[in-house]
Amino acid sequence: MSYAIFREAPPVIREFLNYIGNIKGRSDLTVDEYYRDLRTFFRFIIKDRGLISEDTDIDEIDISSVDIEMIKTVTFTEILLFLNYCKDERDNNAATRARKTSTLRDFFNYLTVKTHKISYNPAEELESPKIGKKMPKYLTLEESLKLLQAVDGEFKARDYCILVFFLNCGLRRSELVGIDLSDINSEYVLTVRGKGNKERTLKLNPACINALNEYLKVRPVDGISDKNALFISRKNCRITGKGVYHLVNHYLEKIGLGNQGYSPHKLRHTAATLMYQKGGVDIRTLQAILGHSNLGTTQIYTHIADEQVTKGLNANPLANI
Repeated sequence: MSYAIFREAPPVIREFLNYIGNIKGRSDLTVDEYYRDLRTFFRFIIKDRGLISEDTDIDEIDISSVDIEMIKTVTFTEILLFLNYCKDERDNNAATRARKTSTLRDFFNYLTVKTHKISYNPAEELESPKIGKKMPKYLTLEESLKLLQAVDGEFKARDYCILVFFLNCGLRRSELVGIDLSDINSEYVLTVRGKGNKERTLKLNPACINALNEYLKVRPVDGISDKNALFISRKNCRITGKGVYHLVNHYLEKIGLGNQGYSPHKLRHTAATLMYQKGGVDIRTLQAILGHSNLGTTQIYTHIADEQVTKGLNANPLANI
């Protein structure tokens, strides 16, 4: 795992990021979020302490001067001030502030418990902001069919296969772009590498198998930089998460759902909701399909049972007494 992007970070932060990525097995995206959170935090500390010109833009502050001696002086109050700044000045919502809180807790825990580089943990008593549970946004069955029917163009087979995989397997975007040809065996069992490099296997259904076979007929073979990548971009390399994001948005716009908060991740929500609502998949099975570590994460999809619950209540012989 290479973290060239973190070269500007001071050694103590680089060590922590390598620990999070290589030892804890967090994804590149998660490591990047840890880095950005810590960079913002120490930029705030530097500016709040008056260690730089007052008119300096906080997002331009160099944090290379941050060292253990500075970190030892960070207080619980400064962390609270930082979180207030994130809320009031940066308009961070509760979920974003909760992530920053988690980052700081993990960072200071690493320095006190894991490496013993500091003796006082200013984040030990830090509480996360309460996050209200939002109902997942998803496409209806009819909208999902319209999305698939909208696929056309030079890369029709590839794009169709990508959408089918999203809507049938409930994959994360990072999981989809990471699929290798060798991840699908002769029995059409797909090995998915999820968060924390945890693997799960999914037996592809007929729709996925058909879409896959049609795509493999036209998938480029010559001049490919990553020959084992399943989904290839127009530049003959592994398709990127950004490329998939634009691809999905393109077809959402075609069916009139552009700029309405839908995204590749919402297709994952769609797959989960349709499996639970239309397919009768139980919550434990859904947890395994989605690769959730905690059942509580999966239980949010039970919201779609409201219609069935209402129908059941109305079916009571006493309903109209």
